[in-house]
Amino acid sequence: MRNEHEKLDIRVQRWIFQQGWPSLREIQCLAIEPILSANTDVLISASTAAGKTEAFFLPAISAISAQENGVGILYISPLKALINDQDRRLESLSDLLNMPVTPWHGDSPQSRKNKLKASPAGIVLITPESLESLLIRDASWVKSAFSSLKYIVIDEFHAFLSSERGHHLLSLLHRLEHLLGRLKTPIPRVALSATLGELDKVPLSLRPNQSLPCRIIRDSSSTSTLKVQIKGYLNPALLDPEMPVDAEYQICQDLFKFCRGSNHLVFANSRSRTESIAATLSDLCDQLSVPNEFFPHHGSLSKELRESLEKRLQQEQYPTTALCTMTLELGIDIGKVNSVVQVTAPHSVSSLRQRMGRAGRRGGPSILRMLIAEDELTKDSSVIDNLRLELIQSFAMIRLLISSKWYEPADTSLHHFSTLLHQILAVLAQWGGIRADQLFNLLCKEGPFQHIAVEDYKAVLLHMGSTELITQLGSGELVLGVLGERITSHYSFYAVFKTPEEFRIISGTKTLGTLPIDSLVLVGQHIIFGGKRWIVKDIDSDKKTIYVEHAKGGKPPKFGGSGMSVHDVVRQEMFQILCEGDYRISVADQKIDFADANARALFQESMAFFRKTNLTHNVLLQHGNSTYIFTWLGDKTVNTIAALLIMHGYEAGAYAGVIEVSKASLSDVTATLHSLASTDIPNATELARSVLEKRVDKFDEFLPEEILSTGYGTKAFNINKAKNWLERFSTSITHSPKEGLNNSVSG
Repeated sequence: MRNEHEKLDIRVQRWIFQQGWPSLREIQCLAIEPILSANTDVLISASTAAGKTEAFFLPAISAISAQENGVGILYISPLKALINDQDRRLESLSDLLNMPVTPWHGDSPQSRKNKLKASPAGIVLITPESLESLLIRDASWVKSAFSSLKYIVIDEFHAFLSSERGHHLLSLLHRLEHLLGRLKTPIPRVALSATLGELDKVPLSLRPNQSLPCRIIRDSSSTSTLKVQIKGYLNPALLDPEMPVDAEYQICQDLFKFCRGSNHLVFANSRSRTESIAATLSDLCDQLSVPNEFFPHHGSLSKELRESLEKRLQQEQYPTTALCTMTLELGIDIGKVNSVVQVTAPHSVSSLRQRMGRAGRRGGPSILRMLIAEDELTKDSSVIDNLRLELIQSFAMIRLLISSKWYEPADTSLHHFSTLLHQILAVLAQWGGIRADQLFNLLCKEGPFQHIAVEDYKAVLLHMGSTELITQLGSGELVLGVLGERITSHYSFYAVFKTPEEFRIISGTKTLGTLPIDSLVLVGQHIIFGGKRWIVKDIDSDKKTIYVEHAKGGKPPKFGGSGMSVHDVVRQEMFQILCEGDYRISVADQKIDFADANARALFQESMAFFRKTNLTHNVLLQHGNSTYIFTWLGDKTVNTIAALLIMHGYEAGAYAGVIEVSKASLSDVTATLHSLASTDIPNATELARSVLEKRVDKFDEFLPEEILSTGYGTKAFNINKAKNWLERFSTSITHSPKEGLNNSVSG
């Protein structure tokens, strides 16, 4: 591979020399031939800062260097900030080749857009939403300007996978090829990502109709050093009124000690926690009369506040720690930070890897600290707290990240009905009118909505007709209706995603607060809110209100899960750690311990409870007035079993993957589970009918109820895995009725 760079344009070679690079990296060499060939899709998977962007742009720019007219490269990013970064990073290379680069999003300078409009050429950097706007408002210009398009590159591809926005992007790319007459000669797509699970299946998510082959390029030479530590904290059951120091205050004191004087990212998972920690750290700075270095960064803050913090991190003039949600997880160029700190268990392994990739200065190690607080145990402590499941989940994710190098795969089973409805409106807005069968071919048969059956597609169209979103002409063509015209003409139409709706939680006449509806909420379900246990009595979708009553029961668990769906593999790893009694990582012939003394003590408490209750073999556990069910499986399966129990009249809740059935004896729950295993259980759509609030995605409000149930069922439930678990459970109690519930069901 030593001479691969000689295939590049001579000016690109000169630019490489000017950077002072001794040689190209492995992935950069491997990418040159397939990208220059322009006859295959390419998937480049490598860690953050491994040179993925250059791996694409060096050969792609070489390939279009002689192209004078028409856009040659379309770069698509999930973030405007990432586009602005790429614009800066490409400046010296594009200047050398006299190749225009145009960032195109809502905040881009109009002068640069006008220049591209007048003379389309070079590279366009765009978000999916801005591409949608162009297709609808100026399709004829797009057809002309992109007629010579040679490459489409998607940055941070993992950020699109399995999401409504990702399906929107795939539909946009298919519609673009259709507009340009390139369905039979597809435009090569190149995806860049640091964290992709089940890599061999990803090409199907990059091009569902597989009209081009795909080359996968992995970075096998990466030898980055990781330094990982989990620190444990104990939240006292009773605070000393003289010196009230809870776990969060201890965490803030440590953050102050770890982070002050250099640059760091601290991920706290929720906006409220982010704000709370930032405020405490700012107060500590005030008390010590030192300049504040700690600033929050999340989606609710103004653009100006977010960008000024990003700039401060980039410039590296002043030490800065950003307390953030998921907003700084992706590759915004904020420079390298000294360390990444995770407060609370992360929601996924791929997210954890993405965050770690932001750390490691000037070739130094990537440093990750995880600060995990658990409540001090009392006689009233819940099973979840006794098992220290937040700590165990953190151990499991670090083991999967480092030992297994495993990341969550894309969920390709979803229907994305909200995005389908959006795309029907978008195509009608773009073309004016189209026949129903042509629309089905474009979006479903040949496009990305291949999971959608003809009868479901027809049901969506009929409902759209009845609500005046669309109408049918005498010629048979579908066109926009009165409501459809109004929706598509507003600038907010172009995005398919929205932040989750906040529902008010009301008990009696008192409003307790608001809760984002981004996970399952059923009538009869137990939830934890404000540190108390509640039972859901009713849900009013129109008023965006959940009515609850205080639920009797033991002390609610501190850790209810992350709000996002945890994968089967993570829970299986948690179970394995508890069975082995060892969380350490094997390297060569030694075991590496990455927990501090407090975390080790908390782990010993977890192990003592796990062994005392014989959870290696027991799947059910009676504790107080509740029966607990341990499947050690992911949230979709756990949700399914919990929903089935609620349908059978039980009060149940799922916390950190454990199902708690309130006011129920072990024998009753055993009998019900045995009965469920031997009967036909409802399918996912039937189960979803019992969910009162299914309108999660942006255009769900325009979908018919049955279609909503079909889509929601696929997203929230896993019937097959639930049925398999129930059957294994039933077999185990049939074969060993006295002993109860043996190991064969546990995982």
